[in-house]
Amino acid sequence: MSAPEKIEAPVQVEDHGLLRFLTCGSVDDGKSTLIGRLLFDTKAILADTLQAIERTSQKRGTGAIDLSLLTDGLQAEREQGITIDVAYRYFSTGTRKYIIADAPGHEQYTRNMVTAASTANLAIILVDARKGVLTQTRRHSTLAHLVGIPHLLVAINKMDLVDYSEQTFAKIKADYLEFAARQGIADVRFIPLSALNGDMVVERGERLNWYGGPTLIEILETTPAAHTEHAEPFRFPVQYVCRPQDSANPELHDYRGFMGQVESGSIQVGDAVTVLPSGRRTTVKAVHLGGVDIGRAITEQSVTLLLSDEIDISRGDMIVKRAEAPTPVKEIRATVCWLSETPMDRARTYLIRHTTREVKARLAAIAHRLDVNTQEKMPAEQLAMNDIAQVELKLAQPIFADPYTVNRSTGAFILIDESNNNTVGAGMIL
Repeated sequence: MSAPEKIEAPVQVEDHGLLRFLTCGSVDDGKSTLIGRLLFDTKAILADTLQAIERTSQKRGTGAIDLSLLTDGLQAEREQGITIDVAYRYFSTGTRKYIIADAPGHEQYTRNMVTAASTANLAIILVDARKGVLTQTRRHSTLAHLVGIPHLLVAINKMDLVDYSEQTFAKIKADYLEFAARQGIADVRFIPLSALNGDMVVERGERLNWYGGPTLIEILETTPAAHTEHAEPFRFPVQYVCRPQDSANPELHDYRGFMGQVESGSIQVGDAVTVLPSGRRTTVKAVHLGGVDIGRAITEQSVTLLLSDEIDISRGDMIVKRAEAPTPVKEIRATVCWLSETPMDRARTYLIRHTTREVKARLAAIAHRLDVNTQEKMPAEQLAMNDIAQVELKLAQPIFADPYTVNRSTGAFILIDESNNNTVGAGMIL
């Protein structure tokens, strides 16, 4: 009788968490091609999708597969050969999941880039090796820094068109570092690559031997995920109050759960909490997820909290740990990107939506408008579409905010036009 076959234990692969990153740069710097190359070389493209872009490439007479078609998903974009809106793509490797945002390169789509950048933890700033640092390079870097993306990666693309010159790479790096120093951009890395040929994207290739740093995918694999780099206070905006109406189950008669997403920090049974704006204090009795008491919840989990005391709580209130409570404020200074074609009007009242809370607000003052092309601060009486400015707002009721640099979830808000419910502005609290 033969001995039983020995079964090897499965190898445990470390999960590096989700990384949201943004690609941006000047028109025709190769953003879409870079993402296509990344998806292609990581085997993240389905066979039918690959066949479709092969057929489209043949129709357009490009010869080789045009990898930019993987992100230029709109027919209008394909016809014009440019990326108009933000294109999102999702892929994963063995150790990490990714969400990629391909932001438009044109100045008139500044608002699109700000939207895409608001949740990113890394920005890839593409630079054409033939052209070097351009006005749009500086503009996109300024915007990425302004919206709080903690890590910038300057990818000097199209190295194949400058004979993979180390001197060209060094000059562009020096030019960018000079600009970054003036803007206070500290965390920035550089990589030479060819998105068209794949050098230094996933594979190192054989033509950039003078570069000893990591490939693009190696940088992405090791970039810290959101909410992991420093301790964050617990913030739980209440979305919904759960009161089950089930007469057949008497256990649910007194059930009162507060549902929402943990925007930052963590919470567990027994923690002392404060409810804002009432200031009432209590402790956490249970943490439910899908009807199961999990005992503890962490950032970005959607859970139901049960409290030890009966407190009047409604949508828009916030549950925080007692020692970490923010100060409610009715006046805020913020950096605002104006999204609407209708200019911002001092005489009008807008709605601020901050987490799950909505309050009325008026524009008190415009401190200055930022010229994102020159990085100059300019006086302004009103804000037009794509303008970015530092403003002061007066609120009818308090909000429970943190500075955007401390907490991107509770430091951000949107402005809504009451007359049509359109989103007209996005803001970051200073």
